[in-house]
Amino acid sequence: MDKYERASQAWAVLAWAARHRQTLTYQHLGQATGMHPAGIGMILDPIQDYCRDRNLPPLTVLVVQKDTGLPSSGFTAAQAVQTASDQAKVFSFDWLSYGNPQVQGLRDRAVPVIEEVPGPVS
Repeated sequence: MDKYERASQAWAVLAWAARHRQTLTYQHLGQATGMHPAGIGMILDPIQDYCRDRNLPPLTVLVVQKDTGLPSSGFTAAQAVQTASDQAKVFSFDWLSYGNPQVQGLRDRAVPVIEEVPGPVS
């Protein structure tokens, strides 16, 4: 699998975590996807880019370090105050209705933007 296939797989796990208002450590995401925790940052990059390009809440903010409970420094908004705010936005967004951009969408971020983005989860 390449990093975009792995990113699509991670997206599904993160969407589920968001629906259940949970964060995941790098170790937990690794266990859920069969990836080594040390390589997960590289897998999260396409998801972070996709969300940023589409003005979506930063789904990758749900992946946190075991010892700090915060995203790693590679996450573009790793400050604690912003992390809490971003996590609240991620939790209230309906990721399951939005859907997974799949490998191609993450690879080239060329998937057309959905005109009507789903609102908060009920």
